[in-house]
Amino acid sequence: MKNYAIGWDIGGAHVKVAVIQEHQIIAIYQAPCPLWQGLDKLEFAVQTLLAKLPLEINQRHALTMTGELVDLFANRHDGVQQIIHTMTRLLASDNVQIFCGKHGLLSVTAIDETHYDAIASANWLASATLAAKHIHNGLFVDMGSTTTDILLCENGHVVAQGFSDYERLISGELIYSGIVRTPVMAVVQSIWDNGKNVGIMAEHFATMSDVYRLTGELSEHHDQTPTADGAAKTIAASAQRLSRMVGDDFHVAELARWQTVANDIREQQKQRLQHSCALQLARHASAEKMTVCGAGIGRFLVQEIAANLTCSYLDFSTLFAANHELEFSPADCAPAVAVAYLLE
Repeated sequence: MKNYAIGWDIGGAHVKVAVIQEHQIIAIYQAPCPLWQGLDKLEFAVQTLLAKLPLEINQRHALTMTGELVDLFANRHDGVQQIIHTMTRLLASDNVQIFCGKHGLLSVTAIDETHYDAIASANWLASATLAAKHIHNGLFVDMGSTTTDILLCENGHVVAQGFSDYERLISGELIYSGIVRTPVMAVVQSIWDNGKNVGIMAEHFATMSDVYRLTGELSEHHDQTPTADGAAKTIAASAQRLSRMVGDDFHVAELARWQTVANDIREQQKQRLQHSCALQLARHASAEKMTVCGAGIGRFLVQEIAANLTCSYLDFSTLFAANHELEFSPADCAPAVAVAYLLE
C-alpha cells in the first residue's frame, strides 16, 4: 500500500494542499475559501480538495494555518481551536499532525490550548525552515495573494525576530501587501498620470489583481478572489476599476494610459518590498553574496528585487522533485508543501 504525506495550509481566503509520496510531490491543489463568511466555506473547500486526493487509506496529514485571524472567530485561540476541530472531523483520521512553529509537528491528540499561540499563523516558519537548509545565508521571501513574508536565514537556519503576526509586523518580516487581494489604496497614496501626481481615493474600487492583470503578469489560475466590484476579470474591467481610484472614467482608446498607471503602482509596491528586504539583509554582518529564495505567486517580483539587491535568486520550486503535471507549482503553495515534507 502506498503511503501519502498530505500537507494542508488553511488560510482566510484559500485552502492549499500538497501530496507527497516517496519524496516526490504528486499533487498540489488550491481552492478559494472566504472563511470570514462561515465554517461551511472551509468545509466546502476541504471537501472539494479531498475529492481530488488519492483514495488509498494510508494517509498522514499535517496542518498549518493563518485562517484563525478572520473575524468569524472571537479571537485567535478560538480560531485555532475551531479550525483544528473542523479539519480533524473532515479528514476523518486520528493521524493528523499540527505545525506548532518552533515546536515542529505535534499529534492532534497532544494539542491543548497552551499550543495555540505557537500554532497561530506559523505557516511561514515551515516553508522558511525548509528553504533555509538550501540557501544557507540569505532571505526567504514568499509573496502571495495577500501578504509577503521576509525571513533572514543564516547558516541554514531561520533567524526570525518575531513569531506572532504582531511581532512580525513590528520587525518588518511580515508585510501586508500581495499580488491579488490587497486594495490599491493600501499600496499607494498617489500615482503618476499624464505628467501629474494624482492622489488616490481611499475607496475599495480596485485591488492589486487589477494592477497585475493590466501589466500582463497575473495568471487566471492564481486569481480565485472576486473583484472589488464583483464585475468581470478582464483587462478592460480592470482598467475601469483603476480609473475610479482617481475619479476618472475608462475609455478603450486610453488603455495604454491605465497600463502605465498600473506599472507605476507595481513599481511603488516593489520599492516598498525591496526596502524591507534590504533592512533584513542588513542584519547579516557578512559581506558575502546572499541568496534570495522566492516563493508565492508574486515571486516574479521577488526575483527582480533579488537582482536589484545584487543577490542570487533561487526559486522555491526547484528544491523539490515533482510530477510535471502539477496543477500548482510548489512555490505557489509553499507552506502546504513544507508541512508535507516535514511530515514525511
